[in-house]
Amino acid sequence: MKTYSAKPSEIDKKWYLIDAEGLVLGRLAAIIANMLRGKHKTTYTPHMDCGDHIVVINAEKVKLTGRKLSDKVYYRHTGFPGGIKSATAGGILSGAHPERVLSKAVERMVPRNPLGRTQMRNLRIYAGIDHPHEAQKPETLDVGAMNDKNKRSA
Repeated sequence: MKTYSAKPSEIDKKWYLIDAEGLVLGRLAAIIANMLRGKHKTTYTPHMDCGDHIVVINAEKVKLTGRKLSDKVYYRHTGFPGGIKSATAGGILSGAHPERVLSKAVERMVPRNPLGRTQMRNLRIYAGIDHPHEAQKPETLDVGAMNDKNKRSA
């Protein structure tokens, strides 16, 4: 039996809509990363972009467990000596671009290579409920119903 390898003409990409309101950040990011890579499909091929397009709405209402809202710190460097900057997860979620917390979580779960960057282009995250992708007719994916732990009640 030969190993199946998908060709670009055989890849079928779907559009999914996920409402992130009340969902746990890490669990949501893991599900999104698997769908972006295409690992949920039987035709998964590691060296091909066979994942789907994901549209996430209400990213500002994502939940973090424990004390991560105040203790989780994101670092970046300006490139100059002494130029390390930090921001907490709570500060970013309450700031101007709250969708960056989810984007960073997913980005760190996909490969750090050209294929991973291509797959990240299939992810669209919006802080509010409005999105411009109605023409693609995305299927609604209920991540909260997949597992009780995916949804945060408190």
